[in-house]
Amino acid sequence: MVSVLPLGGGHAGLAGITSFLTSGTQPVDMPERRDPPPTEEGWYALHEFRTIDWDAWRDAPERAREGALSEGIEYLEGALAVDDAGEGASAVYSVLGAEADLLLLHLRPTTAHLDALQRQFERTALAAFTDRASSFVSVTEASGYSERAREYFEGDLDETSGLATYIQTRLHPTIPDATHVSFYPMSKRRDPEQNWYDLPFEERAEHMASHGDIGRDYGGRVVQMITGAIALDDWEWGVTLWGDDLTDMKELLYEMRFDPSTSRYAEFGPFYVGRRFPPADLPALLAGEPVPTDGEVAGDLDRAVHPADTGDGAAAGAGAGAPAASAPSGDPAAEEAASGADGDAAEAADDADTASGAGDAAPDSEVPDDIETVTDDDMPGRLATVGLHEGEDYPAGTYGLAVYSTADASTLAEEVEGLRGNFEHYDSHVLTSVRAAGGQSAVVSVWETERAAGIAEGFLTDLSAVSRSVSGPLGEGDEGGGDASGGEADGADRGDADRGEDGGNTGDAHVAGAAGDIREELADMDVYAGQPHGETIYALVLYSTADRDRLREAVEELSDGFDRYDTHEGTTLYEEPDSDRAAVVSLWATQDAANTASEYLADLPGLVGWADEGEGFNTMGMFYTVQPDHREAFVETFEQVEGMLAEMDGHRETALLVNADDENDMFIASRWDSKEDAMAFFRSDAFTDTVDWGREVLADRPRHVFLA
Repeated sequence: MVSVLPLGGGHAGLAGITSFLTSGTQPVDMPERRDPPPTEEGWYALHEFRTIDWDAWRDAPERAREGALSEGIEYLEGALAVDDAGEGASAVYSVLGAEADLLLLHLRPTTAHLDALQRQFERTALAAFTDRASSFVSVTEASGYSERAREYFEGDLDETSGLATYIQTRLHPTIPDATHVSFYPMSKRRDPEQNWYDLPFEERAEHMASHGDIGRDYGGRVVQMITGAIALDDWEWGVTLWGDDLTDMKELLYEMRFDPSTSRYAEFGPFYVGRRFPPADLPALLAGEPVPTDGEVAGDLDRAVHPADTGDGAAAGAGAGAPAASAPSGDPAAEEAASGADGDAAEAADDADTASGAGDAAPDSEVPDDIETVTDDDMPGRLATVGLHEGEDYPAGTYGLAVYSTADASTLAEEVEGLRGNFEHYDSHVLTSVRAAGGQSAVVSVWETERAAGIAEGFLTDLSAVSRSVSGPLGEGDEGGGDASGGEADGADRGDADRGEDGGNTGDAHVAGAAGDIREELADMDVYAGQPHGETIYALVLYSTADRDRLREAVEELSDGFDRYDTHEGTTLYEEPDSDRAAVVSLWATQDAANTASEYLADLPGLVGWADEGEGFNTMGMFYTVQPDHREAFVETFEQVEGMLAEMDGHRETALLVNADDENDMFIASRWDSKEDAMAFFRSDAFTDTVDWGREVLADRPRHVFLA
């Protein structure tokens, strides 16, 4: 029986119903809605897995098989050449195991392109011998979990910046010519006690950063592509990994299994593993022969999926002892901290070493037409102007490149890191480094052979805002020379120095002037300026106006992470009295380590600049460790010197900064109009008297760093 409640009269009846329906109910606290990170989408992706009907293939007449092979090769070659669209990429793989026989991978600007590719294959005679085993439809994406990535999504970055360029490579990737591919779909767990989407934004971001740290160790060995599939397929993401050694992928994912972002919050679908082969080898594949038939993966030498770094994906691969820039995260939750490795660039360089035929001309490096290319007979002198010297940094008889860019040094370093991580896997590679050069950034790369350097040039000139490429042999030369006429160099001897991200100083002696003349002058005055008189160390100095407790916590966290690396000499917070500005100083034993560390330091809160940014000539007096009994006298003397400096021509500012954890450790930062103004002070009697007095009160010998 159904009871009917009479409405009675007018609104009174409705009020009664409302009272009846709501009587006894209590207010319910709704859970807080979590903030999703912003995303941007790029090309659509189709992973199509097909099985071969082997019985039908064996029973088919030879003529039918030949026709199927001919049409299949034509289709695949057209797809790989992207004949159907103005942009995109495709590849074909032989799948290992019983799940499928072939993987057709397509990246295209629209779903219409993918749909047409599917239909076109079905029209080939080869399709009659295959069945679709599975497929995955998704779209390339980048998301804004990290602070720097959010700058991109909020429109605060120039579209030509390195970070913006890097994100575009995520959205519009190319497919590397790696031997193996591994694909799997995945989703984030939504169990009551382990719900990824219920976690606060900050906790998700921490998981991503931690997870990405693991992937960075695989830079140069594994390349990844993350594609989003929410509302497009049964799983939320697709993860595609590439590498020449399949065990590298196994080791990567094995290590990630123990990370909480995987062990607690990840669900995985089936895994597919394949080997790439060129379409022309389709007959050999179906005949049961090894492919590729030449033992190598055919295809154009092109950029890998994620050629940059860092940044929010930082770049992959780092030198030994350096905190590695990120490689594949293997998990979309960590994709902001994960970049791929430029495997193609490394393979190209290796090809240069193994190519047969003595005296072969270097292959076309595909340098863009709008980039000026120059051969320099005094390449050793050019490299000396940016602190690289024959015998110290590279052997004689090698071949050098200097690629000049107007891009910001930090964003350029992110892009370079992925290339360098891969270059280092090949014996012909000597070094690749980002340097400061006369208001520009210079990417210097040294190789054992001209052929290898020629191929690497094609990849280096594809970096952001490159306008000129200079190359030449590195034989016997004037180490103190330089190309004064070229205008590329900033006139700084970088002997043991490098420029880090965002213009950060990665050397302990950014000595302005050719051939270390400042060092020599100071040495004559018995003033220690670092190399070549003592140990090698590389310094990064940046300034922040963030809340001091927040900054201290961030610096301590970074320093603890850096301590995992033998090359880390210390990262310290210095406070400037009577100012809201603080300085962070990070010291490293190698250039590559300092370069990579600068990426992490650039994410510190409240960053307002690096020590060597801006106009003028800067000096850093470091390692002023004062004997405790003389600290008060040292501070008073500094105030007197500061007053004298204020009266000197060309002096802009000088500040004394104090270690936040040790009041007896200080450094002095000064800015001058020019090198000549600074040297006038160093030659003065007042400075000589101060140096003499300092020997009595300092526990260690200070070192002076020069930033042009």
